Amino acid sequence: MTSSFRIGDGPAVNRLGFGTMQLTGPGVWGPPADPDAAIAVLRRAAELGTDLFDTADSYGPEVAEDLLRRALHPYAGLTIATKAGLLRTGPGEWHPCGRPEYLRQQCEMSLRRLGVERIDLFQLHRVDPAVPADEQFGVLAALKAEGKVAEIGLSEVGIEQIEQARRTVDVATVQNRYNLVDRASDAVLRYCTEQGIGFVPWFPIASGRLAEPGGPVAETAERLGATASQVALAWLLRRSSVMLPIPGTSSLAHVEENARAAELVLDQETVEKLDAAA
Repeated sequence: MTSSFRIGDGPAVNRLGFGTMQLTGPGVWGPPADPDAAIAVLRRAAELGTDLFDTADSYGPEVAEDLLRRALHPYAGLTIATKAGLLRTGPGEWHPCGRPEYLRQQCEMSLRRLGVERIDLFQLHRVDPAVPADEQFGVLAALKAEGKVAEIGLSEVGIEQIEQARRTVDVATVQNRYNLVDRASDAVLRYCTEQGIGFVPWFPIASGRLAEPGGPVAETAERLGATASQVALAWLLRRSSVMLPIPGTSSLAHVEENARAAELVLDQETVEKLDAAA
């Protein structure tokens, strides 16, 4: 696996993790068609050296956390990150809910589902605009002070929100959408790099037109004997020392393919070509 990163005061993890959202049913709703296959994927990821697994109470909902427990409990040597702050009302439907009592309730339920006394990394899935942000950050700080969670993360936030949260609680990670063709969070990534905050890009493999025949991703993949997905992940890992991609899949073959991205070396000329391509 590739180099490691220490999340807050916790253990160092390999920088290429695994995201569990794709292990649920269509629309991230309900169980997968083959739960045993999903469990096999999780176990294979761990066998390949993945030690950071990212999930959320809203994946399913509850399904992904249950699968993680069935597959990997008691998580020896693993870091389990989960999230709360989104309500689900149906397939593909997501609604922010940052009421402190709700976030506390969801933390307690995740503790129970995951079968742990403390969550390694507990992330606010979205800052709810209908609830004062300081109230949301305050309950995260309280949960950490009570020992229910070890580290705190935020998702889909800007620099001002991160700084506001840090006045209340230490922020160990930020999880924003980021990939070769969506770099809207470049400023946030620079901030996280400067501050030593882990940056977890979700939807990390997207490469769109860059992977079309003749495009820079396709050309790089062909030259290196790799796949477009591996090039996209290798580019992310080169982008910053705090980058923690969490590609997800329900396929054993893709788990193995993604894991090999950690060993793919991109030279500086290739990186610069990919940097300029988006």
